[in-house]
Amino acid sequence: MNVAVSGASGLIGRALCERLRERGDMVRRLVRGQASGADVRWDPATQEIDVAALEGTDVVVHLAGEPLANGRWNAAKKRRIVESRERGTRLIAETLAGMTRRPRMLLSASAIGIYGSRGDEVLSEASGLGTGFLAEVCQRWEAATEPAEKAGIRVVHLRIGLVLDPSGGALKAMLPVFRLGLGGRLGSGRQWMSWITLADTIRAIEHVMERSNVSGAVNVVGPAAVTNAEFARTLGRVLGRPAVLPAPGWALRLAIGEMADEAVLASGRAVPRKLQESRFVFSDSLLEAALGAVLGRSRSDARPRA
Repeated sequence: MNVAVSGASGLIGRALCERLRERGDMVRRLVRGQASGADVRWDPATQEIDVAALEGTDVVVHLAGEPLANGRWNAAKKRRIVESRERGTRLIAETLAGMTRRPRMLLSASAIGIYGSRGDEVLSEASGLGTGFLAEVCQRWEAATEPAEKAGIRVVHLRIGLVLDPSGGALKAMLPVFRLGLGGRLGSGRQWMSWITLADTIRAIEHVMERSNVSGAVNVVGPAAVTNAEFARTLGRVLGRPAVLPAPGWALRLAIGEMADEAVLASGRAVPRKLQESRFVFSDSLLEAALGAVLGRSRSDARPRA
């Protein structure tokens, strides 16, 4: 297939582009600034995109957006979080809708934050939407794909959970602290974490691309969410380090402000119902084995080769 990918320099985007090339697909990265080769120039801020370079595209995977954890949330940061997702997604959706030969599918990133913080409630794709800043961001993010859907393009909203890989994201940030034996639960530790390995994330995206009967919201999470306390204990056990030093909620709020309640202390017990119903098989379904695998791969990859 001919696949266009935005956010191609991010954790998921890099791995996805590599996998698509491995299987023989042509990859067109959406890039800001000067485009080279098969790349497509775009700029969400100025609402510009090279439509001609998108001609012949079969599938668009849209992953771009302002990083959530890069800096404290002030008014300007929150505006960038919203606008980068809403404006960028609408630009892509309207562009695809206006093309003579439209791509058959748009897979657009979202997040399980759309459900809000819901305690122990099990959250499938049929669950109601939540409240709060991140829930509102995700709702506006998904709504921005409407022009593509109205034009007959199959749209999938990838509601992604906590993606585990030592090369980026939350796990990369946790590892130095836990390796020093200074890790532990965050807040009460009772909040649920819906995790998935990077490898299964890429496989899930491939799976959805290849199944014409899958559309709408898809929870991209593993089948066995855990509480934050259990996550901390398991990561400590895999690393062979104690994980008994809790970070109180008040200290997290003092350190990172609003993001503490919206992201770190929020509880999201999501289940991958649509993936399971479409017969997706997870490679990494149990947390301890998954962490052992990704950290083991990380260590072996780091060893010099003869």
